[in-house]
Amino acid sequence: MVTVAAEMQEVSGAWASMWYAGKHVLVTGGTSGIGAGLARGFLEAGAIVTIAGVNEAEITAAAADPVLKKADARILDVRDGAAVRSLVEGRDQLDVVVNCAGVIRRGEELEPDVFQSVVDINLNGAMRVCAAARPLLACSGGAIVNLASMLSFFGGGLVPAYAASKGGIAQLTKSLAIAYAADGIRVNAIAPGWIATPLTTDLQNSEDRSRVILDRTPLKRWGRPSDLLGGVLYLCSPAASFVTGTILVIDGGYAIS
Repeated sequence: MVTVAAEMQEVSGAWASMWYAGKHVLVTGGTSGIGAGLARGFLEAGAIVTIAGVNEAEITAAAADPVLKKADARILDVRDGAAVRSLVEGRDQLDVVVNCAGVIRRGEELEPDVFQSVVDINLNGAMRVCAAARPLLACSGGAIVNLASMLSFFGGGLVPAYAASKGGIAQLTKSLAIAYAADGIRVNAIAPGWIATPLTTDLQNSEDRSRVILDRTPLKRWGRPSDLLGGVLYLCSPAASFVTGTILVIDGGYAIS
């Protein structure tokens, strides 16, 4: 017997394949965590995907993944403007950019040097990629999705740099949506809730902290990277052709409780 969920997955998969088969997609931070989950979704929809990770270890790990190994994996430090331009400008086509490269340094970000480094990766890095990708995306009428956060809206006493960078991502997304509209480029963002990734391992493993998170989350579970995929596939698709400058919250209801 085919379940409703299975039927819905089959239908959504068919639509995703129609939208993305043969499209060229770049996912920064695509070798692990949220970025890897999104890259897998684009690959399964038939897209030609480039994933960027920060070092050789990440590239090697991605090559061992049965789905990610189909991607073109590249080393990229988004703090390096020349490296960003080299990776992007060397392409013949680009239809979608998903900016997932990011770091968090809980308890260290009150130090100005750490603060500066986190903001340079999370916020400035996204801007470098967007700026480099703009000419190619203009040719294809492409789309950008940036990775915002609940901390785009809330403060974080242990993570002021992460919170500041994600607040910046929200405003950058809105600003580039205006600036790039004349080129036919749509720019949106997703704001995930508490997602089970390597960046949140310590919180997941803390019974007290995890309980606080789940008690506030109406759906009563940690999110998965795959929970974000539908929103991203939508935002980058023709179905969202009149959607730009939007921050799509995908958080299991955390922000409203």
